[in-house]
Amino acid sequence: MQMLLLLKLKKVFPSAGTLKTIQNKSKQKDFYKEHNLPTSDYINYDDLNTIINDYNDGKIQLPAVWKSAKFGYDGKGVKIINNFDDIKNLPNVECLIEDKVNIKKEISVIVARNQQNQETCFPVVEMEFNDASNLVEYVMCPADISKDIEEEAYEIAIKTAQNFNSVGLLAVELFITNNNEILINEVAPRPHNSGHHTIECCFTSQFDQHIRSILNLPLGNTGIKTPGIMVNLVGQNKTEGDVIYSNIEKIFSMSGVYTHLYGKKKSRLNRKMGHITIVNKNIEEAIKIGKEIKELVKVTA
Repeated sequence: MQMLLLLKLKKVFPSAGTLKTIQNKSKQKDFYKEHNLPTSDYINYDDLNTIINDYNDGKIQLPAVWKSAKFGYDGKGVKIINNFDDIKNLPNVECLIEDKVNIKKEISVIVARNQQNQETCFPVVEMEFNDASNLVEYVMCPADISKDIEEEAYEIAIKTAQNFNSVGLLAVELFITNNNEILINEVAPRPHNSGHHTIECCFTSQFDQHIRSILNLPLGNTGIKTPGIMVNLVGQNKTEGDVIYSNIEKIFSMSGVYTHLYGKKKSRLNRKMGHITIVNKNIEEAIKIGKEIKELVKVTA
């Protein structure tokens, strides 16, 4: 007797095709170009020798930004190249080199879409990065930008999500140049570091919204309840060891301060270990407190 195997297909979000594009930064940049989405100029490469030849032929202008096409995350797989020695020391991997744009601000928009193509955006946030690690240190909500820039950022983010036919969340990281041009840096199809503040700051958190989106439920209100700043907690110890959160007990009694530790037992340099969100009706006061906490709380081993 032959056995009939019945397969019940399940929908998966994001789709395999979307993941294939987003997981490769070269393909991701090609996607933006093909769909007339604004991004910085770039060249894709398969090996280091071609990069060296293009530099010698004057096709690469320095300074520029090198990005590994695959396996880059949290500032890894990204280098600023200023001279030929920097080029010679690059890994021999599939990659891209893009123009180093003059950045005035870095912002992010998280778009939520469900299967009925209902869509909404969380408020635009402003991000500050650590120059050494290239990791986000602060996420501020709302961003300190003009109404025109805000509306353009929403338009670009929604258009990006629509072109990906995204279901769930899509975090769209954007550069604002010195000329007020908005360029897409990269995207992430999931709850994102630039949206952790929504737990306290917004009527609907990014995690609740993600579940609503993929289950095709009505999308929640993304409005701001209270402005705030998120402070990333990252490992500062060069050698991996058992994590110590120095001075963290000093913030537990502070009003409007919410601590989220990720339960990781081992700390190492630049490993994300948690975050702290500070809410305040006055965003400037929230930022002041957040930066004081960043100096106070140390993650070591």
